[in-house]
Amino acid sequence: MTGLLAAATSATSATGKRAAFKAGLTSGTIQRFPGAFNPLVAKLIQEIGFEGVYVSGAVLSADLGLPDIGLTTLTEVAGRGQQIARVTDLPVLIDADTGFGEPMSAARTVTVMEDAGIAGLHLEDQVNPKRCGHLDGKAVVPAGEMVRRLRAAVSARRDPNFVICARTDAAGIEGIDAAIDRAQAYAEAGADLIFTEALHTPAEFEKFRAAVSIPLLANMTEFGKSELIPAETLESIGYNAVIYPVTTLRLAMFAAETGLREIAATGTQAGLLDRMQHRSRLYELLEYERYNEFDSDIFNFTLGRNH
Repeated sequence: MTGLLAAATSATSATGKRAAFKAGLTSGTIQRFPGAFNPLVAKLIQEIGFEGVYVSGAVLSADLGLPDIGLTTLTEVAGRGQQIARVTDLPVLIDADTGFGEPMSAARTVTVMEDAGIAGLHLEDQVNPKRCGHLDGKAVVPAGEMVRRLRAAVSARRDPNFVICARTDAAGIEGIDAAIDRAQAYAEAGADLIFTEALHTPAEFEKFRAAVSIPLLANMTEFGKSELIPAETLESIGYNAVIYPVTTLRLAMFAAETGLREIAATGTQAGLLDRMQHRSRLYELLEYERYNEFDSDIFNFTLGRNH
């Protein structure tokens, strides 16, 4: 039984994952959370040795063929988060947008994500409907409204190690100083982690670190407003976590498009084999052998004549 459980589900409890996430944020080592667009990618992230897995709202929207403008529901997001959290021993941080409604909805979002086995979520201070944090035309709610959103979320938390991260999009709208003021207010409201969206340079990250006392998260998304800063540099600045939200999806979609165009042009995938994950590697990642062992153990018995 143990073999199947290890292969099919995480061997680490949700409580253990949350404790690991909370401890990682104060460990002095930056916690790297690449985005997983499906559970299989999460298994790869764990195998390679990252500290956590991120579930991006933008990626989930894109996976459904939708723009990132608040069209997904709590049920859809929590469902995908649960699928991903189930297969990895790593903590999963999930993008909960604005909490899917008013403060009461943000509170419910926390309980649903806890039940899904998630280790933490982030709530943002954008107005609803929100938009991608690296696009122009965003708007933020008054800081007091976001504080109410956060207090509701914190009050609903049952596991004290469930990480509630507050994201502010104010830097590109009201300026960095206003974003710092918001971050300080959000920390006072009970946030465990602050995520400032769309900072541009290391100097701006440094300014934030100097002004905010609680753990900070950096977003290293490609083709956005932020310079792509190595994890080691962010760690030296004093950042506690970094996400790479869309990286795996961008890599996969580029490869898929390239391959499909070649098949359309040549009529065969024969020239693409060296760019594909081999069947044996997929089976290794899925831990096929453990399922076979379990199957053999269960059915390796004989029935007596009287049964």
